[in-house]
Amino acid sequence: MVKIVCWNIAHRHAAWQFLLNCDADIALLQEAGPPPADVARQIKVGPAPFLDADGKSLSRAAVVKLSDRVQVEWLKPVPIHEARGGDFVESQPGSIAAAIISAPQGGPEFEPFIAVSICAEYARVHRCIGKNDRILDAPLHRVISDLSLLIGHVTRHRIVVAGDLTIWHGYGSPSWKRRHDTVFDRMEALGLPLVGPKHPHGRQAEPWPTWLPKDSLNVPTHYNIGGSPATATHQLDYVFASRSMAESVEVRALNGVDEWGPSDHCRIEITVT
Repeated sequence: MVKIVCWNIAHRHAAWQFLLNCDADIALLQEAGPPPADVARQIKVGPAPFLDADGKSLSRAAVVKLSDRVQVEWLKPVPIHEARGGDFVESQPGSIAAAIISAPQGGPEFEPFIAVSICAEYARVHRCIGKNDRILDAPLHRVISDLSLLIGHVTRHRIVVAGDLTIWHGYGSPSWKRRHDTVFDRMEALGLPLVGPKHPHGRQAEPWPTWLPKDSLNVPTHYNIGGSPATATHQLDYVFASRSMAESVEVRALNGVDEWGPSDHCRIEITVT
């Protein structure tokens, strides 16, 4: 069994310390800056830099090894303008991180799989429109294109993908719902159906939001500025898994008021059995 925690830590240093007590093997992080020195000595992080050429902190997705119960082989992301055939391409800096997870020597054996953390940045619509609106579906489709390079056949892969998509699932105005649906539909077409978190594996919003369909299984994973875990209503964080392993992947939102953690996003617990 492999325990994974997916978490948008929103640049919080306290979240890095919090991770050490999560009893997880792997962390799939979003909006992560460099770990504090005392934490860095106790974990292992992928090869992508957390600092730019000027020493400024970068916000990025990351795969973090938290225990010796797994072996991790990180895939080095290559900027798209430098990439060659066969590289792990990163269209947007910090938007995707991936690693091959396998059993350590002498440990309980399990079939290896690829763990991927994703988080796209907002994009501004073109100035010719005369608005300053921000959109997420276009950057997410770039991330999915990068992810697609890890899939050579629609059924012959073992991948768990998790992250902060910052889009809605199953609701919204007709035009935005259709645009957001294309993200989930494209993941499904790649053989990566949505596996959670879904109720009852997480607390639902109370009182029930008027804009959320009554039969929705969404669970809140984010609260807005000035809010709190108790007032959270939107689900923005999702987990996808290859059909070949979807039935062995359990997902739960740790979104109880007392278990939320030091970020505006709650942690998502993923267990691969």
